[in-house]
Amino acid sequence: MFDALSDRLEAAWKKLRGQDKISQSNIQDALREVRRALLEADVNLQVVKDFIAEVETKAQGSEVIAGVRPDQQFIKIVYDELVQVMGEENVPLAEVKDKTTVVLMAGLQGTGKTTATAKLALHLRKLDRSCLLVATDVYRPAAIDQLITLGKQINVPVFEMGSDADPVEIARQGVERARSEGINTVIVDTAGRLQIDQDMMAELARIKSNIEPDETLLVVDAMTGQEAANLTRTFHQQIGITGAILTKMDGDSRGGAALSVRQISGAPIKFVGVGEKVEALQPFYPDRMASRILGMGDVLTLVEKAQEEIDIADAEKMQEKMLSAKFDFTDFLKQLRLMKNMGSLGGIMKLIPGMGKLSDDQLKQGETQLKRCEAMINSMTKQERKDPELLASSPSRRRRIASGSGYKESDVSKLVADFQKMRSLMQQMGQGNFPGMPGMFGGGMGNPLAAGNRPAPGWRGYPGGAPAAKKKKKEKKKKGFGTL
Repeated sequence: MFDALSDRLEAAWKKLRGQDKISQSNIQDALREVRRALLEADVNLQVVKDFIAEVETKAQGSEVIAGVRPDQQFIKIVYDELVQVMGEENVPLAEVKDKTTVVLMAGLQGTGKTTATAKLALHLRKLDRSCLLVATDVYRPAAIDQLITLGKQINVPVFEMGSDADPVEIARQGVERARSEGINTVIVDTAGRLQIDQDMMAELARIKSNIEPDETLLVVDAMTGQEAANLTRTFHQQIGITGAILTKMDGDSRGGAALSVRQISGAPIKFVGVGEKVEALQPFYPDRMASRILGMGDVLTLVEKAQEEIDIADAEKMQEKMLSAKFDFTDFLKQLRLMKNMGSLGGIMKLIPGMGKLSDDQLKQGETQLKRCEAMINSMTKQERKDPELLASSPSRRRRIASGSGYKESDVSKLVADFQKMRSLMQQMGQGNFPGMPGMFGGGMGNPLAAGNRPAPGWRGYPGGAPAAKKKKKEKKKKGFGTL
C-alpha cells in the first residue's frame, strides 16, 4: 500500500536536495510535487489544500537545525502533518467495564463487512476478550452461512435466527444472549447496501436504537479513495458512527482514503484490513501509517506481528542454537514457516526501514528462493536435516534430494554450502566477532545490502571480495559444491 504515493513524494524531497536552507522560492517546487502526489493518491481536494497550506506555513517558519539537511527537515514537517491529518493517535475499541460491550457493524455491500466482523472478533480474542457474533443480514444469500463458517474458523460462536426473522429482533436477542452469558463483546453484523438506501438506513437506525451500541463502526473499501471519506461522512450524519474500518488497504497503492476519512467525516479510523486472511486486521496508528507513506517502514507493527507468532522460550532456545552453530535445517524450516505466518515476504519487507524500495522483481526472487529452500529441505531425511555435514560429504544424498524436490544437484549443493556459511557467521557473531556478510541464498534476499548492490561491511577496498573469501571459494570447489 501507498507505493504510488511514496514514489511521488520521493520526487518532492529531491527538489530540496543540495539546498542550504528552506526558503520561499525553493520550497514551491517541493510543495507542487507534494500536491500532485496527494491528488494522484485520490486524497480529497479540500484536505489537499489544507494540508499544503499547513506544510507551507510550518516550513517557512521553521529553523533548519544544524546538521540536518533542508530536505530532511521538510520530510519531518510533512510527516508531522500526515499524523495530524490522520488523527494523531490510535483510538482503541471501546470496552465497557463489568458489562457486555456492544459493537454494531455497518457498510455497503462488497466492502468485506462480514469478513471484517470475524477479523475484529479474532483480534479481540487475542486480547483475551470473549466474543459473540450476531448475524442480522437476512437479505444477502448465504450471508448468515458465511458468518457461521468464519465463526467456526476462529472458534467464536454465532447467534442467528434464520433468514425469515426480523433483523431488529435478531440483534436484540443476540445482545441479550451475550449479556446473559457474561460475554465481553458482542459484534452485530448488519445487511449491506449497494448504495445509500433510505429503507436500509432506517432499519440500521432501528437496530441501533434497540441495542444501543457502545461502538458503531463503518466498514469502507479503501480502494474507493476519497469516496470512502464522503461515504463515512454521510453515514456519520444519518446514523452516527464512532469510527471506521478501512478494508483492502493492501490492494490500494494510492492511500487517499486513509488521508481523507478523519478530516472529512470527523470519525477516526480504528482498524485497517491488510489482506484476505482473518488474521489480517491491524489497529490504525497514524504515526506508523505516516512512516509507511514516507517509506520509513513500521518496526513496531513488525514486532507486534512477531510477538503473536513467536514463543519467547522457543526464541531464546533458537538464539542459543544459532550462536553455538547447532542451528540445523529443521530449525531453518521452522523459521521459514514462522515468517509465512507473519504474512508475505513483501509485506514484511515493507515494514523494515530501508527495505520498502525493494522492487517487485527482487521480492518475487526472494519468495521463489524461499520456496526452493523449503522444497529441498522437505526432501531431506530427519538425520540429514539435523546434520548438514552428511550432505556436504555425500553427493549421492544431494542427488536424491534434488530428484525428490525437482531441482538440480547444484541447487542442493548451493543450499548446503550457503547454510554452512551462514551457520559459521552466526557462530563468529556469538563469539563477539562481526564479519562481513556476503549475500546468502542466491544473493537476492539473504543479505539486505545485496538489494542495493553495495559491498558488505569489512569487504571495502577489495573489488572482487576479500582475498580470504576467494581462497574459501576455491577450497569449496574442490569439495564439489560448485560456484558459490
